[in-house]
Amino acid sequence: MLSFSVCRFPSSQSSRLHKPSPPPTNPILRVNPPQHPNTNHQLNSQQTASSSSRDNNKAEDFPIENANSRANSIEGSDERVLFGRKKKKGKEKVYWVCSDCGYTTGQWWGVCRSCSVSGTMQEFHEEKSSDSNVKVTGFSVMENGFGSWLPQQSGELRPLRLSEVNRGLDHMHWRIPMSGLFGNEVSRVLGGGLVPGSLTLVGGDPGVGKSTLLLQIAALIAEGHKDGEASPVVYVSGEESIEQIGNRADRLTIGSDIYLYSSNDIEDILKKVHHLSPRALVVDSIQTVYLKGIMGSPGGIMQVKECTSALLRFAKTTNIPVLLIGHVTKSGDIAGPRVLEHIVDVVLYMEGEKYTSHRMLRAVKNRFGSTDELGVFEMSHLGLEAVSNASKMFLSEQDLDSDILAGLAVAVIMDGSRTFLIEIQALCLSGSTGSRQFNGIQANRADMIISVLIKQAGLRLQEHAVFLNVVSGLTLTETAGDLAIAAAICSSCLELPIPNDIAFIGEIGLGGELRMVSRMEKRVHTVAKLGYRMCIAPKAAEKVLGTEGLENIKVVGCRNLKDVINTIFPNVMRRSN
Repeated sequence: MLSFSVCRFPSSQSSRLHKPSPPPTNPILRVNPPQHPNTNHQLNSQQTASSSSRDNNKAEDFPIENANSRANSIEGSDERVLFGRKKKKGKEKVYWVCSDCGYTTGQWWGVCRSCSVSGTMQEFHEEKSSDSNVKVTGFSVMENGFGSWLPQQSGELRPLRLSEVNRGLDHMHWRIPMSGLFGNEVSRVLGGGLVPGSLTLVGGDPGVGKSTLLLQIAALIAEGHKDGEASPVVYVSGEESIEQIGNRADRLTIGSDIYLYSSNDIEDILKKVHHLSPRALVVDSIQTVYLKGIMGSPGGIMQVKECTSALLRFAKTTNIPVLLIGHVTKSGDIAGPRVLEHIVDVVLYMEGEKYTSHRMLRAVKNRFGSTDELGVFEMSHLGLEAVSNASKMFLSEQDLDSDILAGLAVAVIMDGSRTFLIEIQALCLSGSTGSRQFNGIQANRADMIISVLIKQAGLRLQEHAVFLNVVSGLTLTETAGDLAIAAAICSSCLELPIPNDIAFIGEIGLGGELRMVSRMEKRVHTVAKLGYRMCIAPKAAEKVLGTEGLENIKVVGCRNLKDVINTIFPNVMRRSN
């Protein structure tokens, strides 16, 4: 059968493409679909019969005036009618966004062209509409929505000399101090205190204590304002109601008057906050808030990026520090695009095992201080409490007067500027299949130490099952713990306990030699302060260590593992099982 439709063409093209035979009339454009070569006989007969009737009744079937009116109605329209169907005005846009860096492209790539990470391109769909053709960003919202109350720059901006910037800088108020043991611990990680106008992101596993940490920090900032002017701190939660936050603050015995607010709309949050002129703003969390006009649900790539950009502009323009809480993924990274960590000024990670009470706060990015600092806290019913002597907490079961067990050794490690003493446990079973299990120790490093003991020290560990563990759920990543690992394995294999007043410092080479590690003097002084009698270290350490403060401790230098074994067990010949 023949089908008919009307197509709109521009007047110039219409006169050029269609030249009707005289007499001139407005033609009806007929679109005849091509016939399939295998059309059955019945269809051909129907077409033959109908063609004769059309020739006799052309004027009645298709009046010229109807065609003219229809063509005229289409002439002023922006729509095209083809085969009886209307083509949609709005067209869906498809693009791909990298989940790591936020790079956007119009086609899929196996490897991101910006950050070179594979498998991170995610597909997104955006339907265009007549009333929303302008993309909204966090910066544009800040400019248009809050330009009336944000301080405006007067005159034309120009580059300033460094001396001019330092002359106008108030160094007395450059940092917001936090008092007490808890405040000192947090201030050390931040590099001396909270910087006004900074954007800080705190990440960590669920339940590790991120909300508790920021609630206590907010209380310290509110209490520390001593200039006589009211300067509140606003705590905004998109996950809890204000009653739930108040109940948690009451449980933590927080006495400062913090302003609480519960909302998920960034625009609403900033409108409510600016009237208070707070000293700090806490948002819990960045994955639960959204910005109107940005596609995607809260926690999506674009929402997280644009909400963070809006908060960054708010912090820099008002000089109010903003602290954010960020959720983490299964791999331990902060959820959202990798560009999130590039936008903020400070990134803090809170670490801690599920079944232990200690928590560690470390900085992985800090534009205003060092990233080598580490804060140690202990979770109690009153919240987070600072730990001044972390080694005492990690060695809670290790007493100088307790029973001595085989397979235990004390390592001296450093994280940032802090020195810790941790306990290494080893268990060697003869006659087993030779399996090896390591908890808190890198498997490659442990295998290397075991191989060196077999080759250089003569221990027959090939037929032993070796189990290694770091007490308190810590993860040992520093090479200064190599000597303690080797000593614990020797103690368990020989079934000879190591005196519990001996500590070990040193790195082991493939030849069995002992190597120096950084900041040896500070490590040895920490061991001496904790009451240890002996410290076994590389031979080269004796030349760099002084005698001041080391009167009550003996530093024994050893060249290799054989010297270490002879020093620990002087009256027993080395034997193997």
